[in-house]
Amino acid sequence: MKQPGLLLCTDMDRTVIPNGRQPEHPSARRMFSSLCALPEVALVYVTGRHRELVTQAINTYGLPEPDFAVTDVGTKIYQIAAGQWLEMTAWEKVIAADWQGKNRQQLQDRLSPIMGLTLQEESKQNTFKLSYYVSQSEEIDRILARVESCLKRLGVQASLIWSIDEQERVGLLDILPRGATKLHGIQFLQQKLGYQPEQVLFAGDSGNDLAVLGSAVRSVLVANASDDIRHRARELAEQNGHSETLYLADAQHGPIGGHYSAGVLQGIWHFVPELRGHLKQLGFS
Repeated sequence: MKQPGLLLCTDMDRTVIPNGRQPEHPSARRMFSSLCALPEVALVYVTGRHRELVTQAINTYGLPEPDFAVTDVGTKIYQIAAGQWLEMTAWEKVIAADWQGKNRQQLQDRLSPIMGLTLQEESKQNTFKLSYYVSQSEEIDRILARVESCLKRLGVQASLIWSIDEQERVGLLDILPRGATKLHGIQFLQQKLGYQPEQVLFAGDSGNDLAVLGSAVRSVLVANASDDIRHRARELAEQNGHSETLYLADAQHGPIGGHYSAGVLQGIWHFVPELRGHLKQLGFS
């Protein structure tokens, strides 16, 4: 395991994977990979993807292999060493208590009468993750209220994570144990590995990143995020008293802009001055 320096936690899709509408600077991923190769940087992918889709993205986009992965929107955590993925079973024990002994099928059965929910593929479900598609034409506030009411009657403590897949033009709803968000996964790793708060940095772009972006965890919102997410992230950070821990990357700032991994590098430059020398060597200054 790498010695504590920077625990760099980042979302994947539209954050370090350039699969949004905006163009990616041709040098951005190379610089990002070079920085992640430093011995003082421990890389964590924090993503809604499951393990197979994470490895697929690494291979397809030439991304650096992580040291850890918080997958399935926070319901699985792996340590990766020499290409081997080892699940951290201690995390599953932590989050299991929130569902009070209920399983995914029981939650699914209870929610089945709610109109507007379409179950996602089996590959996108797991023991503590129940995921649905929701048409953007549906009244999402009404659906969320009904889901929340059903789960409360079932005695389940859950987090409802709502986001939008811009490419597919569909809403995504993940139902997780309350303590199984991306934020809780990052905090679990930080404590287990012995990192101090000033050694942790998160990068994201979408609705399922808001809990982290609005928290005390130092965070960067990449420049290709939507205006709505930028507004909501800023508002949430202000409400929680953490405006100083949120950095909004700027598409016009720096040598390679702020889209995708370039935005992550902007955040590192802003929050981690001890790595600016390395960034300058890479041409980021």
